[in-house]
Amino acid sequence: YCNTVERSSSRLLENEIKLLTAEIERLKNFGCLGVSPSLEGLRDENAKLKYRLNFLKKSLQEERNKSTKSMVNINSCLQEIFGAAIQAAYPDLENPPLVVTPSQQPKFGDYQCNSAMGISQILLKTREQKVIPREIAEKIAKNIPANECIEKVEIAGPGFINVHLRKDFVSKQLSSLLINGVQPPAIGKRKKVVVDFSSPNIAKEMHVGHLRSTIIGESMCRLFEFAGYDVLRLNHLGDWGTQFGMLIAHLQDKFPDYLTVSPPIGDLQAFYKESKRRFDTEEEFKKRAYQCVVLLQSKNPDFIKAWNLICDVSRREFQKIYNCLDITIIERGESFYHEMMKDIVKEFEDKGFVQVDDGRKVVFVPGFPVPLTIMKSDGGYTYDTSDLAALKHRLCEEKGDILIYVVDSGQSVHFQTVFAAGQMIGWYDPKVTRVAHAAFGVVLGEDKKKFKTRSGDTVRLIDLLEEGLKRAMDKLKDKERDKVLTPEELKAAQTSVAFGCIKYADLSHNRLNDYVFSFDKMLDDRGNTAAYLLYAFTRIRAIARLANIDEQMLRKAAREEVLVLDHEKEWKLGKCILRFPEILQKILEDLLLHTLCDYLYELATTFTEFYDSCYCVEKDRHTGQIVKVNMWRLLLCEATATVMAKGFDILGIKPVERM
Repeated sequence: YCNTVERSSSRLLENEIKLLTAEIERLKNFGCLGVSPSLEGLRDENAKLKYRLNFLKKSLQEERNKSTKSMVNINSCLQEIFGAAIQAAYPDLENPPLVVTPSQQPKFGDYQCNSAMGISQILLKTREQKVIPREIAEKIAKNIPANECIEKVEIAGPGFINVHLRKDFVSKQLSSLLINGVQPPAIGKRKKVVVDFSSPNIAKEMHVGHLRSTIIGESMCRLFEFAGYDVLRLNHLGDWGTQFGMLIAHLQDKFPDYLTVSPPIGDLQAFYKESKRRFDTEEEFKKRAYQCVVLLQSKNPDFIKAWNLICDVSRREFQKIYNCLDITIIERGESFYHEMMKDIVKEFEDKGFVQVDDGRKVVFVPGFPVPLTIMKSDGGYTYDTSDLAALKHRLCEEKGDILIYVVDSGQSVHFQTVFAAGQMIGWYDPKVTRVAHAAFGVVLGEDKKKFKTRSGDTVRLIDLLEEGLKRAMDKLKDKERDKVLTPEELKAAQTSVAFGCIKYADLSHNRLNDYVFSFDKMLDDRGNTAAYLLYAFTRIRAIARLANIDEQMLRKAAREEVLVLDHEKEWKLGKCILRFPEILQKILEDLLLHTLCDYLYELATTFTEFYDSCYCVEKDRHTGQIVKVNMWRLLLCEATATVMAKGFDILGIKPVERM
């Protein structure tokens, strides 16, 4: 019982192989009967079919290999099983509810199917049949097909079906995980995902407001890449517009030889503020700034060079932050779409969607009160035009199957309007292509107000990261880690804790909500924090090392040992480890990464329960010598660490072996 898509891919290949084999046989007989006008033509056709057949057989084998290595999503397996049971029990029922969830308490089994109550309501409404849910549950249970994962089912309460998994099935899945590593479920057709995130403005420093988009977007990209999608990571920089007129005019005044000598702009933020002050107070400067915009947009070489110089200074500053946070992203700012904007306006005009309002060209989208302005009265373009051009390019040129915009919640109405305009003009069908705004709340200070410096300024992101490094080192020294770690290990631990805690503090909160930024809370090594999880991870990794069991010995044991799950804490941990694919599948659907953080914390605390109750390594009380190594338990430690490591990787957190 693997993913439905995996099975359907294999079935399609199997069917085509059968058809080709039959066709080859037909051609053989055709030739033997002597009715072919061209024996040479038949041979060519036969050779082509055989080549195709061999290719398909190879593809089928690869598909099967992929399926056997993939981690099984137990919830999906149970949904298939209960889906088949419900279909057999109620064949005439269209789209019956299928609800399978992990049980909250061991006495209710390992999973529960809660479909009976929903089916009871449907029968009452559509057929006026009053059937109690318990009877429905019993009928479903009787129709459960033969399978390898269910030990037994029990009907409880009004109609819950409690599912008990087979221990040998769980043990087998854990062994597969240890042998093959953490492998994602096969996804069928490899889709293309375009993720728009980070998106700072040129000539302005990245501030704490950019932190969430950058961290959330990077983690989403890592998840989709792990799941096997083709991911395009885009940085939609604010690198075009009227503000560049004043920046270039100020550059000409301050560094008149900028064309031959690279201007030493150290603080671009101060440079921006100076040019803005002049723009607001000096009428002559303001006129010249507007002239500079015209010359820039007409691609005057000197002005393009000035623009590039300003952009390069910003890029270098952005890259420092991306390097700290281990962010990979491709720059594709507003300037990239500038040449496409006139065609966007024309397309909306040609299809009769444009209205003129006080000299502006606007597009009203049904269901949205505020129109999109696609051309200003002076002939200039707007953010609306730029975002429409970007949307079309990502859909029609990049051929994106899934588009995700990681932008703050304040832009929700804007993006809903832009996406609706794209549908209205026929660029995409939401039933085929997924276009989503992954909105997020703001970062608050501990006073529950927008996070600011004491002077009321926006917090610079580089200052925040440097403060994180300082506090992480202070924490490590408080714990006297500097006395047991080498300088290199201490530095690695500092970086891991500082940036890991900043990322995790963001990702562990539901992105839709605002969250309070607190270094004290995020560096606390108790509770659901990166500091706690990183420390737990290093402890787990140390268990085998302290028992003198190396990686090669663990790999050998994984192939030979049966993972015994007799103790209740072994069983609980084994099931928790195997829920990883379910968690990832849920996030691929709702894009809420805090679910992964909650899971990792649950896994770490479940492991602690197991470790406190089950001896992995037994020692002589007097001498401290190792007298027994329970290898199957060490393998459970290894499986836990393997899943945690992959979870960290998706979150962009780098664990260390020693902390």
